[in-house]
Amino acid sequence: MNALNIPFLSWLTALRRDIHAHPELAFDEMRTADLVARELASLGLEIDRGLASTGIVGILRKGDSLRAIGLRADMDALPLQEKNEFAHRSTKPGRMHACGHDGHTAMLLGAARYMAEHHDELDVDGTIYFIFQPAEESEGGAAVMISDGLFEKFPMQAVFGLHNWPGIPVGQMAVMPGPVMAGTCAFEISVRGQGCHAAMPHQGVDTLVATSQLVLALQTIVARNLHPCQSAVVSVTQIHAGEAWNVIPDDAVVRGTIRTFDDETQDLVERAVERLCAGTAATFGAQIAVRFDHRYPPTVNDPAQTEVCRQVASRLFGSDNLRTGELPSMGAEDFAYMLREKPGCYVWLGNGPGSGGCTLHNPHYDFNDQVLPLGVAYWVRLAETVLAGAGRPPH
Repeated sequence: MNALNIPFLSWLTALRRDIHAHPELAFDEMRTADLVARELASLGLEIDRGLASTGIVGILRKGDSLRAIGLRADMDALPLQEKNEFAHRSTKPGRMHACGHDGHTAMLLGAARYMAEHHDELDVDGTIYFIFQPAEESEGGAAVMISDGLFEKFPMQAVFGLHNWPGIPVGQMAVMPGPVMAGTCAFEISVRGQGCHAAMPHQGVDTLVATSQLVLALQTIVARNLHPCQSAVVSVTQIHAGEAWNVIPDDAVVRGTIRTFDDETQDLVERAVERLCAGTAATFGAQIAVRFDHRYPPTVNDPAQTEVCRQVASRLFGSDNLRTGELPSMGAEDFAYMLREKPGCYVWLGNGPGSGGCTLHNPHYDFNDQVLPLGVAYWVRLAETVLAGAGRPPH
């Protein structure tokens, strides 16, 4: 494995654990942002604050080239009660770094430190923007940074991101071109019948029967409307109705999520949902309305930039340690907004089995500190490859 010699691993581990112990939610990452800014300033890097409220951009320049790239890490935590008992567990009730953003932030800070401290021997001709983004989990902080002028203020030709991934062994990376994570759309279906006494259902329109039939019918959309090679998920996650055991309620609400990799499939699924709602309403004499809330778009890697990342990962980890079997995922990622504006690539960095074998967004999850130097090495080698000096071969 062609890793870097990183002499500050104890600092990096302590930094990661400090961030883990002090999780902050979307657009409230004040302590984390202050920590990031303080560390970047100590390295002598230029700093910009204020995009998307708590966003930070660190700037490292070398040479005369106008070429530039962005390296992005997310900073926010989840509204989840941590159940770990180690010393660096969350100090904030109901908040937890259960997705590894503490590790992402630490690795990008580690890369900034390495490149700043090795500035003279760094094989770079251009500018590196270290993008520390708030609010990835649910509030679309990437879109807000873009709206606030990220790419106008910091012109770059490409942008790159990574995510730790439990289940992929340490020392391996998943990378592939095209869609790697799904777009996400929430839906809410309102069902109105006619309430009545549960002992006399013939006097009303049974909202719950109509709702139950609709929920089952929604599960046929992917199986019977999509081409077998198309991918989509339609999941009902909430049903709310009724308050008494002997009353058939007037109303019910059904909520859930749709995941797709392209706009055409998304449109097809939405039309199918609308058809089923209309048909179920006609069948049972109910009134049914559906509302779609489009959230993150699909995360789509640029083929050329993905090939660069694949080459970097191959040299760093070995070609036998590159994976594609886990990709794409039906999970969503707001780095998608950046990839809609600039070509780039989003990769998964193996995190091992995870704490206790659990996955992301689990109350027992913890980022694996063994991965920290690998993430730092990937960022450094990627910057050197993309911004290699004129006349010099990529690292």
